[in-house]
Amino acid sequence: WLGQCRVSAFCCNRGVSGLVPARLLTVVIGDTLLQDRNWPGSGVIRNLVSNQIRYQEESPVKALVIEDDQDVASYLVKGLKESDFVVDHAADGKEGMMMAASEEYDIMIVDRMLPGMDGLSIIKTVRATGNQTPVLILSALGDVDDRVEGLRGGGDDYLTKPFSFTELLARIESLIRRNRQAAETETVLKVADLEMDLLARTVKRAGHNIDVQPREFRLLEYLMRNAGQVVTRTMLLEKVWDYHFDPQTNVIDVHISRLRAKIDKEFDTPLLQTVRGAGYMLRETA
Repeated sequence: WLGQCRVSAFCCNRGVSGLVPARLLTVVIGDTLLQDRNWPGSGVIRNLVSNQIRYQEESPVKALVIEDDQDVASYLVKGLKESDFVVDHAADGKEGMMMAASEEYDIMIVDRMLPGMDGLSIIKTVRATGNQTPVLILSALGDVDDRVEGLRGGGDDYLTKPFSFTELLARIESLIRRNRQAAETETVLKVADLEMDLLARTVKRAGHNIDVQPREFRLLEYLMRNAGQVVTRTMLLEKVWDYHFDPQTNVIDVHISRLRAKIDKEFDTPLLQTVRGAGYMLRETA
């Protein structure tokens, strides 16, 4: 059976404790998938097919910090990077809004008082597009009314300045963990009249069944989970094809074209949009 065996071992991301499994061994024998989350470092399978074992780091947690105070921003960025986060920083509201709309993040840390565009306006705009990335508001405005306004405006948590980085990190871990648990329990995705059942592995639009291939299903799922956001070609290669390099092929274009023909061609309102020079977006057009 060794000729039919494919083995992949995934090491843990050490950045944020409790967010990802420790080690995951995946063995495929024919059509049978075996997984062992507590795979030991040695064993019969490893010895037999050690030359086929591939280690791959889990995607690191990606954070966006929107903070105009340079001292606070430097403190945040340094601390998060030391905790193995990948961090982007914007020093004003407009730049932060552009980054939030064009990139995919696991957490956003947003100051309330920003030049160019205030923090609450950023959060409300992000939420209006369907983006549910967890947002931690960081602000010197600590009155009860200020905190309530921030949370009702779309923030998931509110931390006042001055703050402890340990507490900040604990709050971030909690938000990300909660968001991932919610994503794991979600069984039906909807964008306009397009519906995907993750358990039945079916796709419908306006009640009509749409037949999609496994890769098309995975592509559509990723687009639906990021509805209203620009999804770049790099993001698709990494998340849908598991490529961490550009294969220099038109594989994305081919699959996007096929998917568009299936979910848009027979319907009045197109959902799958091409954002020139940026990528793709699934959204309901006016």
